[in-house]
Amino acid sequence: MIQIKDVKTLSAEEVHIAQTAGRVLIVDVRETGEFAAERINGAVNRPLSCFDPALLADIADPACIVFQCGSGVRSLKAVQICRAAGLAVDSHMGGGIGGWKAGGLPTERPGRPGGSR
Repeated sequence: MIQIKDVKTLSAEEVHIAQTAGRVLIVDVRETGEFAAERINGAVNRPLSCFDPALLADIADPACIVFQCGSGVRSLKAVQICRAAGLAVDSHMGGGIGGWKAGGLPTERPGRPGGSR
């Protein structure tokens, strides 16, 4: 796993509380197909394969961004890319969407009966 100094690895519960309070924006760095199949409500998709940290300023204050992926590896890589670009992004969600679901938190499944879990 990538090691980066002063990175905050937040639990799914911490991210959920902060998102509900409007304090963070979840940026999902999984690929488009993964995001289309299932996602966290309110998350925006910026796939790591074509990730441009310069575009983050258009969606949120970098200090309010929490990266999320499938398990926590790609989200940590996104923090590293942002740091290299000089952005003050320091948070990612450990465990990714898998940890989110394991915590019993809801996801959206567009196109499926019931739509969410």
